[in-house]
Amino acid sequence: MNRMSSMTLTELEQIIRNRKDHPNAKSYTAQLFASGINKIAQKVGEEATEVVVASLAQTRTDQINELADLFYHTLVLMAQLDLTLDDVGEELSRRHNETSHSPIDTSS
Repeated sequence: MNRMSSMTLTELEQIIRNRKDHPNAKSYTAQLFASGINKIAQKVGEEATEVVVASLAQTRTDQINELADLFYHTLVLMAQLDLTLDDVGEELSRRHNETSHSPIDTSS
């Protein structure tokens, strides 16, 4: 899939937040929000396990599908917790800035 036809995580985050703010009973996303934090967190755990299994013994297509499921469910969890990709991005930037002043290890 080329970049022009790929959905970004930011676009998916916006769709998920819209489904949270405007629930539709037929929407799987709205059903997840209605089921509460415990169910959403459980789904993230299940999907993480499925990513591990797919990475070790399945096809590239299976790996992509499982990673997509994990990203989706993680974004649902983040929305439930009122966290955003920007929040996580800021933390990643902070970590990078802390370590970017260290010498690069080229021994491997």
